Amino acid sequence: QNEKELQDVVKQQEEKMFQLIDKSGEVTRLKAEVSQLKRSLQHAETEAKVLWEEMRGKEHQVDTAYVQERVMLRREVDKLRLLLLEKKDENLQLTDKY
Repeated sequence: QNEKELQDVVKQQEEKMFQLIDKSGEVTRLKAEVSQLKRSLQHAETEAKVLWEEMRGKEHQVDTAYVQERVMLRREVDKLRLLLLEKKDENLQLTDKY
């Protein structure tokens, strides 16, 4: 009977472990999705900022190639800032770990 109880406890622990693994995978997937949404939002905000800056002083003719170049450059700057922050976070995690 003790052996059966022990087997039941082990089985319950295994089920809990699998549930935690499933939840961990879901959390990881959701974090990736949130990260992608943040990037998309950042791109949209960047475009809006550049367009607003360009349109503020000009009411008629706007050089679309120039505006597109400014948007691309602003995205690159934002991407580099994000990479820098990610590297800083990685360094902090490594420092904390060791």
